[in-house]
Amino acid sequence: MMGVPTHRSRQFRFAVLGIILLTVAIRLPSLLYPQPIDSEAMYSVVANEIVDGGRPYIDAIERKPPLLFWTYAAIFKVAGEFNWKALHLVALVWTLGAMAGLYVIGRELFDRNTGLIAALFYGVFQHWWTWKNLSFDGEMLMNLPIIWAWAIALRRSSARLRPELFAAGALLGAAFLLKQPAAIAAVPLGIYLLLPSYRTSRSLTRMNSIIQAAILTAGFLAAVGLVTIVIWKQGILHEAFYWTIADHDVPHVFWQKGIVITLVFLGACLPLVIGAIMACRDKSEIWAGRTAERTALFGLLAASAIGAAAGARFYPHYYVQLIPPLALLAAPYYARLWSRTIQPPHWLLRPAVTYAWLGLTVTAFSIEHWTGLGTRRVPSEAGRYLSTHSSPDDRIFVWGQSAKTYLDAHRRPASRYITTFPLTGNIFGGPLPSVDTRNRIVPGSWENLLQDFAKHPPAYIIDLYSEPGVLYPVQQFPILAKLLAEHFQPVARTEEGVIYCRNDYRVLAHHGPKSNR
Repeated sequence: MMGVPTHRSRQFRFAVLGIILLTVAIRLPSLLYPQPIDSEAMYSVVANEIVDGGRPYIDAIERKPPLLFWTYAAIFKVAGEFNWKALHLVALVWTLGAMAGLYVIGRELFDRNTGLIAALFYGVFQHWWTWKNLSFDGEMLMNLPIIWAWAIALRRSSARLRPELFAAGALLGAAFLLKQPAAIAAVPLGIYLLLPSYRTSRSLTRMNSIIQAAILTAGFLAAVGLVTIVIWKQGILHEAFYWTIADHDVPHVFWQKGIVITLVFLGACLPLVIGAIMACRDKSEIWAGRTAERTALFGLLAASAIGAAAGARFYPHYYVQLIPPLALLAAPYYARLWSRTIQPPHWLLRPAVTYAWLGLTVTAFSIEHWTGLGTRRVPSEAGRYLSTHSSPDDRIFVWGQSAKTYLDAHRRPASRYITTFPLTGNIFGGPLPSVDTRNRIVPGSWENLLQDFAKHPPAYIIDLYSEPGVLYPVQQFPILAKLLAEHFQPVARTEEGVIYCRNDYRVLAHHGPKSNR
């Protein structure tokens, strides 16, 4: 009799170890990658400015909430700037932390096997399709506190007050301070606490539910309020509100892109989608006694879908926020399917077929990740040139939407505009050649640029819009065109664009105009 639990315990430990090793293998391309991945570049430039004594939204502008930049800055403060291995190792640990939260939810609602399957699904599908989803971006960051907030709230408890909901609310506030769409994840959780089925399952009164929802809300407001006080003390409250909230309109809806990316997501994550559909159609005992929890998870799925579509830009990484609710909805169905508690309704859902399906999915994703990152291991030509021909104290300015150039060159920006969308009115989501975006230029941005240049004169300016037919050629912006004509001269043409050096720069005579191609 004593051998059975020991054997099961050993099986469980092997399963946990296998899932962890699989997750490490899936993220191995990022762990070995010596560069920032996609949006990590923008966040890293801001974080490095913080480490060097600057402030977000003042010394380096990006439109994400402050906690994201502080997280990056903390990593670089400990591990050193430009330490991409450390950043990607933290991303791995962050992923495993989210998986642990999903395991806790699955175990609490069902059993250990269901929890393990939910964690497995997240480890496989969080990095769906493109190598860019290996990035330590906002969606990945916000998923961890969201998942643990839900783990706290879904815990079985008949207590009337449930003070732990304050911590859940604070975690949801932290998620919002990592990426704005996370705030919507608090809505279905608050509704869950008010559902009649929730009260019935826990023998609560309506007033008990209202008090618990109030505790959750208080935790959310406390987290947001604390950070608000911090950024107010730093003197950046107005700028933080503008760039994180006010500057987020929807000037264009990329319908065609949205349809294509949504179909690709549904195809790539079809096992999760099928599992969620089965949870929706479930008439058996799988969700018996858990009606409120199933309703809440479908609410989280709907809220996450709204969050993914809210910006109307439909970037693939926006869909990462859909993975936790899909994994939690699909896991109990597959747990019973793989234990042969229920019979598959179709040959496609036979255990052997689904195992092979998951294996092929992991293989396909891994091939895309390895090949996608493998062709991007070398820093940009412009970055290499600047690293060689400038001194570490020099400031540079990049005319274009490429913050990575600053990192490739290991040089600090000469302006707060680490990408130039405030100066051009660029619409995020994709090129719109027929749209004139000059009416979207942020008022006062060009005056700010000149003030920044007066404070930190750029030794080099890199024009990434130098090719014919580009959206924002320098000639369309008289202030920059005049500055280049009077105080700079071209010294190199790289794959990315033309590099200009300031006329009075001390080493100009030594290298002169030349081509790097």
